[in-house]
Amino acid sequence: MPTPTEEHGGESPRGIGTLSCAPHDTLTHLGDKWTILVLLLLAQSPGNRLRFSALKRGVTGISQRMLTLTLRMLERNGLVVRHYFAEVPPRVEYELSDLGQGMLPPLHFFAKWIGENWHAMEAARTAYDARSET
Repeated sequence: MPTPTEEHGGESPRGIGTLSCAPHDTLTHLGDKWTILVLLLLAQSPGNRLRFSALKRGVTGISQRMLTLTLRMLERNGLVVRHYFAEVPPRVEYELSDLGQGMLPPLHFFAKWIGENWHAMEAARTAYDARSET
C-alpha cells in the first residue's frame, strides 16, 4: 500500500513517487488549447458572465463546436455555470462558478508570466531551431 507521500506524487523513501491521477486528470481537462482562454475571457467580463456569441467573438480562432465542447467540459468540472433563458430566441449565458473564481489568481499569475517571458521563449526557440538546422 502506498504511503500518503507516494499517493500524492511527492518524495518517497524509494525516490520520486508517481503522480497521482488527480493532477494528471486536472491538467488533461484544463491544459488544452482553448480552456484557459475561455476562463480568462470570462474573468475579464462584467460579472464574469458572457453569452455564447460573445465568447465566440472573444476567443480568436475557436470554432463553434470547440467552444461548445470546452464550455461543456468546464460546466462538467464545476468551473462554469450555464444559464438558459427560455426566450424567443433562446438565450444562454455562461458564468464562472465559485470554483472557477478560485482559479483566477493562479491564471492571472500564469498569464502575467507568459506576457513577461514570451519574447525570451521565442528567442530560445529561434536559437534552438537555428542550431538544429546545422
